[in-house]
Amino acid sequence: MLAARWRLADRRPFSYLAFMRKSRLLGTIALIAALLAILAAAGWFAARAWISLQGPPMPAEGYVAMALGIVFSLVVGCGLMALLFYSSRHGYDEPHRADDEPQ
Repeated sequence: MLAARWRLADRRPFSYLAFMRKSRLLGTIALIAALLAILAAAGWFAARAWISLQGPPMPAEGYVAMALGIVFSLVVGCGLMALLFYSSRHGYDEPHRADDEPQ
């Protein structure tokens, strides 16, 4: 009788944990599916807008300006990330300590 109670007691937490793992997995799958649906809708909207727009073709100067803007943005972003890692590794992000304070 006591052994049967132990088996029931052991089975309940396991089934609860298995249920929580399964529900977490289903929640993750639902979140990914919803985000992919939003991405597909945004892509469809962008493609429809791109196709339906009418106007004069962009001149070569426009493509050059766009390429320079993209390159400049990438250089600034990479430079800022390099400064972030440099300051982090060399201790510039640490709080200030006076020389007479014990470490």
